[in-house]
Amino acid sequence: MLLDGHTHTEFCQHGSGEPAEKMILRAIQLGMKKYCITEHAPLPADFKSVYDGDPDGFDTGAMDLTDLPDYMKQMQRLQKKYQSELEISIGFEVDYLEGFEDWTRDFLDEYGPQTQESILSVHFMQGKGQKQWCIDYDTDAYQEGFVQFLDDPQHVFKQYYETVKKSVEADLGQYRPQRIGHMSLVRKFQDYFGLAEDYDAENMKLITGILQEIKQQSRELDLNLAGLYKPLCNDFYPGRQITEVAKELGIPLIYGSDAHDIASVGHGQHLVESANLA
Repeated sequence: MLLDGHTHTEFCQHGSGEPAEKMILRAIQLGMKKYCITEHAPLPADFKSVYDGDPDGFDTGAMDLTDLPDYMKQMQRLQKKYQSELEISIGFEVDYLEGFEDWTRDFLDEYGPQTQESILSVHFMQGKGQKQWCIDYDTDAYQEGFVQFLDDPQHVFKQYYETVKKSVEADLGQYRPQRIGHMSLVRKFQDYFGLAEDYDAENMKLITGILQEIKQQSRELDLNLAGLYKPLCNDFYPGRQITEVAKELGIPLIYGSDAHDIASVGHGQHLVESANLA
């Protein structure tokens, strides 16, 4: 089935502002049969007290809580409008925020019944000053926040995958997201910081354990092609090593463009089959 399992909307504060309806029309034009709307879920206000780095990383990182009613109403309208041409699922890309698991579970308990598919992602991890820093905002924030890990690529990988492990193991309730988002986002700036090397045996052991837990939980992986088009990444998420193990374990790999604009819908999809990624 041709599908896009990871897309955003005009409610994304760091996106293009282009309407989801035009993105849906692009998906129909491409012959897709399913389209998953997964806008960034709101962040808890209290998270700002443990966050450091550029304020925009927090302020534009997710949808505003006040936008939730309009988001649900508009996406449900589109779901109904195009139901004869395209199966549309509605959900969120939910951030794993260490220490805020209860808030996230309460949010999912409230909005989960209105959703069909969601993604769980790690965009923040603990760094300088025991604060939470944004992994994918820009190279300056990455450098400042994770300087203590940048002595060795394996060091920053370990910190990131220990956070991913916590996200997978977190009790987020009956509406926990079923798909783990861009599981190698730590590599977004790999060409800038020299992080392109393979994971070593210790990190592969950690990653394999995470994947085994994902398999045991009957969850999926986001096969996210957006990294290929990031100028300092030039690779898909979650990358070759993780994809190979996931395939061996029989974990479903769900293509996602991670589109934040019309032109990116379906981006790189042709590579999934030709490169035997899924």
